[in-house]
Amino acid sequence: MQLLGLLLLLPSLTEAVTNNQRRRVVQSFNVRRNASSSSTPLQVGNGNFAFGADVTGLQTFKPYGILSTWGWHNFSLPTTANQTSVDDFTGLDWWTHGRLVNYDQPNPAENDISNWLIQNPQRINLANIGFTFGDATATEDDLQQTSQVLDMWSGQLTSSFVYKGKTVSVKTWADPESDTVAISVESDLLTSGGLGLFIDFPYSDRNKFDAPFVGVWNATSNHSTTLQQTSDNSATIQHTLDENSYFTNVAWEGKGSNISGPAKGTYRYLFTSGTSRLQMTVSFSPAPAPASNCRSRSRSTTKNTRSLDTIVAASTEWWRSYWCTGAFIDLSAVNSPNATELQRRIILSQYLLAVNSASSNPPQESGLVNNGWYGKFHLEMYLWHSLHFARWNQWPLLWRSLPDMYQRFLPFSYDRARLQGYAGARWGKMTDPTGRSAPGEINSLLIWQQPHPMYFAETEYRAFPNATTLEKWDEILTASADFMASFAWYNQSTGVYDLGPPMYPVSENTNPNATINPTFELAYWRFGLQVASSWKTRQGKSVPTEWVKVRDNLAPLPVINGTYAVYEGIPDMWTDPATTNDHPAMAGIYGLLPPPSEKGVLDVNVVKNTAEKIKQVWPLDESYGWDFSMLAMNSLRLGDVEQAVAYLLHPIFQFDDVGYPVGGSRVPTPYFPNSASLLMAAAMMAGGWDGSPGPHFPEAWAKDVDVDGFAPSL
Repeated sequence: MQLLGLLLLLPSLTEAVTNNQRRRVVQSFNVRRNASSSSTPLQVGNGNFAFGADVTGLQTFKPYGILSTWGWHNFSLPTTANQTSVDDFTGLDWWTHGRLVNYDQPNPAENDISNWLIQNPQRINLANIGFTFGDATATEDDLQQTSQVLDMWSGQLTSSFVYKGKTVSVKTWADPESDTVAISVESDLLTSGGLGLFIDFPYSDRNKFDAPFVGVWNATSNHSTTLQQTSDNSATIQHTLDENSYFTNVAWEGKGSNISGPAKGTYRYLFTSGTSRLQMTVSFSPAPAPASNCRSRSRSTTKNTRSLDTIVAASTEWWRSYWCTGAFIDLSAVNSPNATELQRRIILSQYLLAVNSASSNPPQESGLVNNGWYGKFHLEMYLWHSLHFARWNQWPLLWRSLPDMYQRFLPFSYDRARLQGYAGARWGKMTDPTGRSAPGEINSLLIWQQPHPMYFAETEYRAFPNATTLEKWDEILTASADFMASFAWYNQSTGVYDLGPPMYPVSENTNPNATINPTFELAYWRFGLQVASSWKTRQGKSVPTEWVKVRDNLAPLPVINGTYAVYEGIPDMWTDPATTNDHPAMAGIYGLLPPPSEKGVLDVNVVKNTAEKIKQVWPLDESYGWDFSMLAMNSLRLGDVEQAVAYLLHPIFQFDDVGYPVGGSRVPTPYFPNSASLLMAAAMMAGGWDGSPGPHFPEAWAKDVDVDGFAPSL
């Protein structure tokens, strides 16, 4: 009986040992700072909401953002004659294979409404929350013994400093289930009046990039706030910007505490505490929420009224579950600085992407840190942003947006295709939460986002091969494939189907009227139509003949001097710097994409030649983003693991002290496709791919690497 009892305990003991080891690895990379960063905050968040903090644990000296999935703002529509409605935008017509096709591009005759559609809506910074220091105007230099630790295992940010000889201890959490930040402060300065808190509300601005800070703080005539004291321990502030309003619910513990304001000339509200220990929750919502007792331990049915104690417990449990249930790579036993740095990037990326990218919408390039492209998201980047959740077995986080997002965006996408004379649904590029794509030449002519639903769906079907998966993706894949077959143009002189012109390839830097049959798009088109066809076969449905005809008769991948070219007929490939910069997407056809099943479509020797040529002449010091991870995945399939690691640790592919991916000169920091693509490449190293199961790590590391929870990629 004793032996039987031990045997029954073995699985739970093994799980405990595994979880303890994961905890050791994660916490070994807990972030520590002693000063505020001028470019990146420390964050707590839940994927749909995030709070960025400076060294005080709040936003005292650095106005970092509080951003959400739902927090958007529209400026007033223009009042120019004949440009007072979005319906007044008509776009531009381009000749496309002998016919005029209308594209959503800025029209010089409609400049005001064109710009309005590009800039609106913008994601807004919901507020700033920080410390006041009595009547003094303090700076960060006035603080001593500043210390800060972000515990990624529990989602707790702990900060402390000394001001005028008194210690201030701060803890900050985000609620996993609502748009709420919980704050605990302990200091004798609270009772003496030497320390208080402020909540400040900004107006939106019109910048394409708002980094590192978001919002305008002195435009008080353009917006308004209203304070309502809802109880002795709670208050609600309504913030109105033009036609948009949202609500901030503040709840606190303790007698003698008070909120007042706004201060003259601002929308800054001041909070003073009657005790040396302050516990507060600040919740944001698009609609008012009932107040809550900050100390209540009961779980409210209204998400925006959860107590501090409930949030602390929920944060601790959510993060523990996140780290324990997903896939994991443990390089801690490998005696190599490169392995340690790769592990650091992996762990910090996992934390930051859960905070910034696990959204009900596609994430924007800068997540919930600041605003890029007015806070809108790019559908061509959706795969690079989010596929890693599937590869790391974090399906519930991916399901927050998939496939619902594509389903929501179908109406606009159907209309876009129909108005251009195509079948099916054409997915947009720079998109807002409605699915409307912002006007732009590149926005309207880019196509490589079109097969993304096929990649997502096929990855899900491998994990969940059932009728439910097939059914929920069927309309999306059908609409996507219908457009793809309709978009391909039959070239009677060559007897094949061409892609373009006009179009932009992945690199976005070619002449759209000369760009035809780009290598990556051709390979991805064939892949997408093959998946869509398999989807019908699995359901016992007939495959549309047009899909098969286009798939089997697409133009061949263009080859120049034994290498794959950016597009067919491109002049001076490899010798003109204009053709060898930006994204080397040709590498994606044998890395991100699996090799096609049909013989003769892809030549591995040409793939090898292309990879070597990219290594020799491509100016990677001008590259950014996911290029390095894509090249690493290409190297892995070609069997060069050492080169894959070299790409992932390339000196241009930078991650700062807390793991944020550095954007460089072309895009602001952070640029989260770097983080997500890194995790995709790491998952490929750990899990391998069809025909070559993992792990695939450098030989010197192999015996000390431990991986868990990965399935082979496509």
